[in-house]
Amino acid sequence: MSELTHTDVATADLAAPGRSLWRQIEPTVFGAGTILAVLLLWELLPHVISLSAGTKMYFTTPSRIGATLWTMMVTGTLWAPLGVSAAGFTIGLVAAIAVGIPLGVLLGRSRTLNAMFDPFITAFNATPRLVFLPLLMLWFGLGVWSKVVIVFIGALFPILINTYEGVRNADRLLINVVRAFGASEWDVARLVVVPNALPYIIAGLRLAIGRAILGVVVAEFFGAEQGLGVVMVQAASRYQVDIVFAGLIVFAVLSLIMTGMVKLLEDRLSRWRPQRLGDSG
Repeated sequence: MSELTHTDVATADLAAPGRSLWRQIEPTVFGAGTILAVLLLWELLPHVISLSAGTKMYFTTPSRIGATLWTMMVTGTLWAPLGVSAAGFTIGLVAAIAVGIPLGVLLGRSRTLNAMFDPFITAFNATPRLVFLPLLMLWFGLGVWSKVVIVFIGALFPILINTYEGVRNADRLLINVVRAFGASEWDVARLVVVPNALPYIIAGLRLAIGRAILGVVVAEFFGAEQGLGVVMVQAASRYQVDIVFAGLIVFAVLSLIMTGMVKLLEDRLSRWRPQRLGDSG
């Protein structure tokens, strides 16, 4: 009986690296395969379905979009507007992280502060971000700062609310054990509350990235003088559909890169967590 057990363990150890490698690349393989399939179907669509003259004016294909995007990159017409959009996105998102995580921890740990600020957070979170744009244009002008504030408002609430929920769901038993050993409130937050809230914080960051990019696009569509969104609006007014889709792809790639970085951060910070019983199968 013991020999069979040792044999099974050895076989499992030999097979484990192959399984773990496939599990690591499986999401990438399926994700990339789905994207390629959609692009191929899109490219073949005008050859399969007869489009009217009016539809062809507003229709394009991935090959034409790729050629346009390459031309914009080579000629340099992409980089300056992209830099403006990236600056507004980065400043607003970093400010939202710097404010949202500490504030979420404070509200989660203090019933008094939560009672004071919860009505404002609920009201502002339920209000469409587009409502703030006319006021922000009046207060901050058409430059980068109105864009930064829109990004900040859009990204703040997912981070804040998710951090708050993570703190509120911290293990009470661990908190009591740490306090029993004489830990201060700062030690409780640092050693127990924040580590246990990490999955919630990471989920908030992933949502915040999408809200931040949406904020950049909205601000540049309706209240900016420079940026990739402005280029897309100007191209749409001239019926240059290829440029519009090229800008859309750039924003989508930026979102994928940022989300991938957050996922890597999540994997690195979550290594200390014990795996569930069925995760290895």
